[in-house]
Amino acid sequence: MAKKILIVDDAAFMRMMIKEILSKNGYDVVGEAQDGKEAVVKYKELNPDLVTLDITMPEMDGLGALKEIRQFDPNAKVIMCSAMGQQAMVIDAIQAGAKDFIVKPFQADRVLEAINKVLG
Repeated sequence: MAKKILIVDDAAFMRMMIKEILSKNGYDVVGEAQDGKEAVVKYKELNPDLVTLDITMPEMDGLGALKEIRQFDPNAKVIMCSAMGQQAMVIDAIQAGAKDFIVKPFQADRVLEAINKVLG
């Protein structure tokens, strides 16, 4: 069965790009969220196998959402997405339990490599 993935990014075109890469490669994008608060709600609702989570978002940033998701589900698999130059935030995210990170702009093979690695 296809792995279920939740995509979280405040930019609609970024969500669309990730969704396209994943859909073409046999993954099931079960939901999308545009901020951290919505991400936490959707995670609890959809119980995805993996979440791609943008770091910089309105309402609640990716780090806040990561912490809440991991509090709800300590086994949550989360891959952070960040723009160049956010190394400190990426380190914080990994320490908070993120499994990997992808740098924007996305390269399809890097996205798939990270997801395949995290999902085993």
